Amino acid sequence: MYDYDLLVLGSGPGGQKAAIAAAKLGRRVGIVDRRDMIGGVCINTGTVPSKTLREAVLYLTGLSQRDLYGSSYRVKEEITVSDLAARTQHVITRQTDVIRNQLARNRVAMITGTGRFADAHSIWVDGGSGRESRVTFDKIVIAAGTRPARPDSVDFDDRTIVDSDGVINLQAVPRSMVVVGAGVIGMEYASMFAALGTKVTVVERRERMLDFCDDEVVESLKYHLRDLSVAFRFGEEVAAVEKHQTAALCILKSGKKIVADTVMYSAGRQGQTDDLALEAAGLEADRRGRITVDANYRTSVENIYAVGDVIGFPALASTSMEQGRLAAQHACGEPIREMHGLQPIGIYTIPEISFVGQTEAQLTENSTPFEVGIARYRELARGQIVGDSYGMLKLLVSPDDGRLLGVHVFGTAATEIVHIGQAVMGCGGTINYLVDAVFNYPTLAEAYKVAALDASNKIRNITRIDG
Repeated sequence: MYDYDLLVLGSGPGGQKAAIAAAKLGRRVGIVDRRDMIGGVCINTGTVPSKTLREAVLYLTGLSQRDLYGSSYRVKEEITVSDLAARTQHVITRQTDVIRNQLARNRVAMITGTGRFADAHSIWVDGGSGRESRVTFDKIVIAAGTRPARPDSVDFDDRTIVDSDGVINLQAVPRSMVVVGAGVIGMEYASMFAALGTKVTVVERRERMLDFCDDEVVESLKYHLRDLSVAFRFGEEVAAVEKHQTAALCILKSGKKIVADTVMYSAGRQGQTDDLALEAAGLEADRRGRITVDANYRTSVENIYAVGDVIGFPALASTSMEQGRLAAQHACGEPIREMHGLQPIGIYTIPEISFVGQTEAQLTENSTPFEVGIARYRELARGQIVGDSYGMLKLLVSPDDGRLLGVHVFGTAATEIVHIGQAVMGCGGTINYLVDAVFNYPTLAEAYKVAALDASNKIRNITRIDG
């Protein structure tokens, strides 16, 4: 008799949903995590704190209202770290309480500590008292998450040189900052600190940033970040970072030198599998700490599953939740449906970006004909009301049957309104639905109708000439 039918390692988004899904199916479920990490990296140092920080920055700087009230408009003149931390800590505390309540309500046992495998059906749990206890299980879901990758050559001190988890704990808003890496996390923090007035320099060894996004959207983001005095150094690598008494000196391989109060490394993520003793269960991870799984999130060991960031791409909280639910259902012998292929991507830069489906570059590369429909926020009453003159929505449409091939949004509420396009695409809808639909007025969602009309008019003109 095992202690648990299903045990979960990690209480992040994937772990939570796996535990609750199994509990709903009547299984005895336990979840293992440290007391100070309930909710995982997502709640404590990653997704939720960074997005809360972004909201605090937007509010306190008055940045989103400057189109209406002038470029000098600010809600608070001197913004301190404590101003930002107050809102962040409030949200973290509330979310942690919500998670604890959900787990308790579903009778999921909370096991405090860190776990490592003893064998394929048991783990040792170190609760911090100096003694380890053995916990047995029939099935287990590894949802251990990731941590920021730290190059060995860099002397991190969590004050002058920080990673993406440590940046939210800075003691003061830096006057200048070098962000190493122009990926999603790097660009989100670069835009936040630039909005706070920090002089930001982004160093990226590749020739462009966010290369999976729509080219026009990326160019728009670069334009707005440059307007906030962000400098870009593409095709450059950091050779060394020297710590001095009052600042850091960042030396690039090209010989350039940049002085900054803070250097933030955003060099990818590393799976937190080092201390799990995977070999005791017959498993192994790759050099980035990631575990290989099949279509049902089962590892090479039949009773062991893995979900979330620890299995690699796409490594999003949204997809991790669904992976956890599906893994638990499969582990419990329940019939499951595959995760839908249409997964939206949300990037919380300032302004924000979101898209679903294919990009123009992908369609062109695949020789897939498409037409473009565009709506600009400045043409919408709601866009004027919220003070967003730069936002846009782009629809990529098949000229043959009017199906949506891609939806790309840049600007206010991009990560919210992208789901309208996702729903239409998922149901096999066409732009005719959007043309004929009635949207609340005034709303940003109305952009779908404007963009659909733009695309349908272009398709009609081509058909009229070309037959």
